Amino acid sequence: MSYLEYTVKSVPTGLRKVLYVNWALVILLFTVCAVGFLMLYSVAGGSMEPWAEPQMERFAMGIVVMFAVAFTPIWFWRNMAGAAYLVGLALLVLVMLVGSVGMGAQRWINLGFMRLQPSEVMKIALVMMLAAYYDWLDPKKVSRPFWVLIPVVLIIVPTVLVLKQPDLGTAILLLLGGAVVMFCAGVSLWYFGGVAALGAGLVTLVMMSRGKSWQLLKDYQFKRIDIFLDPGSDPLGAGYHIMQAKIALGSGGWAGRGYLQGTQSRLNFLPEKQTDFIFTTLGEEFGFVGAISLLVLYVLIIAFCISAAMQTKDRFSALLILGVAATFFFYFAVNMAMVMGLAPVVGVPLPLVSYGGSAMLVLLGAFGLVQSAHIHKPRGR
Repeated sequence: MSYLEYTVKSVPTGLRKVLYVNWALVILLFTVCAVGFLMLYSVAGGSMEPWAEPQMERFAMGIVVMFAVAFTPIWFWRNMAGAAYLVGLALLVLVMLVGSVGMGAQRWINLGFMRLQPSEVMKIALVMMLAAYYDWLDPKKVSRPFWVLIPVVLIIVPTVLVLKQPDLGTAILLLLGGAVVMFCAGVSLWYFGGVAALGAGLVTLVMMSRGKSWQLLKDYQFKRIDIFLDPGSDPLGAGYHIMQAKIALGSGGWAGRGYLQGTQSRLNFLPEKQTDFIFTTLGEEFGFVGAISLLVLYVLIIAFCISAAMQTKDRFSALLILGVAATFFFYFAVNMAMVMGLAPVVGVPLPLVSYGGSAMLVLLGAFGLVQSAHIHKPRGR
C-alpha cells in the first residue's frame, strides 16, 4: 500500500468517499452546464428568464441528486436495477394515459414544479437493467440465443412505448444504448451483423410503406427524411429549421460574432433555439473555436467514464459506466449531426446545455451512478 492510499484509508469512511470522488469529472460537468446557462441567457436576449434561471435551479437539484447517488453503495443500485426498469415502464404507460401534449407529442407528466419526461428516466433505467442482467448471467451463456433474446425484449418493450408518443429520437437512443451494453457484455458480433441486415430491410420496408394504408411512420417523420435529403426543397417550410441552423453555424466563422451578438437567435430565425438547436447559437456566437471546445469537453467526459470502467473489476459497474457513457455520447452526437444537416431532425436536445429539467436531473443522476461505481470500487488493502 502506498503512503497516499494509507493516508486516505486512515480518514473516516464518510470523508473517504469525498476524497474518492472523481472531481475532474465533476468539474467537467459543471463547466458544460455553465456553458448551457450562458447560452440560455443569450437566446433569451440577455435575460435570466424564461430559461436560464429555471435551468440553474434544476441544476442545483441535480447536483444534490448526483452526490446522493454517488455516495450510495454501488451494490444498492445493482439491486435496484429491476425496480428502476419497472418504474420506467410504468411511467411510460402512465404518460400514454394522462401525459401532457406538446407539439403533437404526448411525452410529459406534469408534476407541478416541472414536467417529467419518462423516456429520459428509461434511458438510464434500461442501462441499469442490462448491466445487472449481464452481471448475473454466466459469461459462457452471453451469446446463446435464449439469453440474447431476453435483453432484446428488455430493449424493444420501452422502445415501442416511446415510439407511440411519438418520440423517434429517444427511441433511437434507447436502441443504441442497449446495443452498446450488449456489445460490451460480449454478445457475438454475428447478432449485430444480423440486426444490421434486418435494419436495412426495415428501412426499405418503411420507405415502401409511404402512402400505403399500413404506413409505418407518421407523415411528419417522412417529411423530416425528405428535408434531410434536400433541405433546400422547402426553405420556407419544413426545410426552414435546418437551413437557418446552417446559416447560423456558418456565420459564426472561426471565432464567432461575439457573446449576445448572434443575429439568428436574437431575431428569432432559429427554431427551438433553447432546446434542440442551441448548438447553432453557440456556433454563431463563439464560432468554430467555441463549438470544438464544447465537443472537447464532451469527449473528456466520455474518456473519464471509459477510464473508470477499465479500472473497476466489478462487471456490473463496468457495464453501467459504459452504458451511461454510450447514452451520453449518442445524445450529443445525434444532436450535433442533426443541427449540421448530417442526420434527420429527430428532436434530441444537447445534453446538459439545452433547456430541460428531466434531461438535466436524469443525466446528473446517471453520472452519480458513474461516481458511485468509482467511489465504491475495490481498492488495495
